[in-house]
Parts: sequence; structure tokens; C-alpha cells
Amino acid sequence: MNTLKLPVLVLRAPGTNRGRSAARAVQLAGGRPELVTTKALIHGDVRLDDYRMLVLPGGFSYGDDLGAGRAWAALLRAHVSTQLQAFVDSGRPVLGICNGFQALIHLGLVGDDLGERGATLTDNARGHFECRWVTLNAAPESRCVFTADLEPIECPVAHGEGRVVFSNPATHERFSAAGRIALRYAPSPSSDGYPGNPNGSTDHIAGLCNAAGNVLGLMPHPEDHVTATQHPRRHREAARGLGLALFEAGLRYAARL
Repeated sequence: MNTLKLPVLVLRAPGTNRGRSAARAVQLAGGRPELVTTKALIHGDVRLDDYRMLVLPGGFSYGDDLGAGRAWAALLRAHVSTQLQAFVDSGRPVLGICNGFQALIHLGLVGDDLGERGATLTDNARGHFECRWVTLNAAPESRCVFTADLEPIECPVAHGEGRVVFSNPATHERFSAAGRIALRYAPSPSSDGYPGNPNGSTDHIAGLCNAAGNVLGLMPHPEDHVTATQHPRRHREAARGLGLALFEAGLRYAARL
């Protein structure tokens, strides 16, 4: 199937501010993005089943008043959990970026382990907001459909609550053995890997996937590096590692379903 014909739902909520950038990334990758509000989805104006891929973009949904991504996740769980679970169970790809990753964690789609909360996102280790460019590598053990054969990509982070932690070391080992660690920061040679690992995440983890590999949550913003002109070194050297590759991989996978 031609990925150009694949409809992609880019879900928005009050406070999300990266929807248009995510939609542009989908379009450049060859998909047909539709920006849809969470309210429209809840009210039945659209249905998830009509789309081939779902993107939850970044921002500060509902002001993060209950914690990052919690209110968004609570609304989706209360009103469209059956639709959402059916979408995931069908194998269709879901991408959650930054605040979208936080929502996926609270929905239990990427952080659960044996029915319990195995991984979560908490405050950055250095206690402040981080906004900087990072390099991401696909975890060699990953089963994520978005990261298969992925070359290193470069993109910015912008968050204060993005540190991946596990309930205990054994859970971390299970996630790794199951191929659920999708992306890692390329750490700096400092003792804690900072600033290459900007938030102090365990094992330098930047992204996690579900057991089936079709749901990916990551803290960095690949939609902010989909053209070479967006790179801060664009005038000094050829920018490499476009984040566009993640969107292209998701659409290629969706086209095979």
C-alpha cells in the first residue's frame, strides 16, 4: 500500500503545542496527517479505527496541573480506552513524543511490567528544565517497529520531567531482555553521561516501547529535525540524522498491515 494514502491521527489537547510540527513530519514522511482534538475523539466525531497510525505530540496537556500527561491519560482512559486498546492490539503504530510519552506511561501502554507499573518518568536528575540537542541511538536489543535499522538521529529535548526510572533493577533487566528499550541517548563521558543524557535516565534510555513493539514513547522531539535547515550546525557542516526517519519507519510498518 502507498503510504501517501495512509491517514494518521495527530491528537491534540489543550496545552499541546507540537501538533502542527508532528503533522508536518508525518506529511514529509509520506502520510496524510489529520489534526484532531481529544474532545472530537471523545464525542465520536472521529474514530481511531479510521486511521492507520496515531501520534500523541508534545506540549503541556491540560497545563500538566495533575502532573505531566496525567489528565490527558485520564480522559482517554475514561472515554476511549476500548478504541485505544483495539488500535494497539491491531498492531497499528502509536508514537508518543515528550508529553505524549508521559501520557502513554500513565495509560499503561509502555511502562507496565507483569501488570504493574514497571517504568515511569520523573523529574530530571539535575532538577531543572533541559532544552538542548541530543543524539539518539536505536537500542540493539529493541523490537520496536519505529527503530528497526535506524541510524543515529539528532534532535532536541525540551522537558523538566523526562527521566526514565524502573521500580527495581530486575524490572529494568526484564524490559531489556524483552526488547522494550527502544532508544538511548549517546552519553557524554562525564560520570552521569550529562549532557548527552540530559535527564539522568537509567541506562541512558530515551524511549520505551510496548511488548509488541508497535507503541513507542520518547522524550526528545524528532519532529523538530525533519529538514537539514533545522539543525543548529547547518551552516558549518552537513546535518545528519534526521528525526524524519522515525515517522518514515512507522508509516512503512503501517503500510504492511
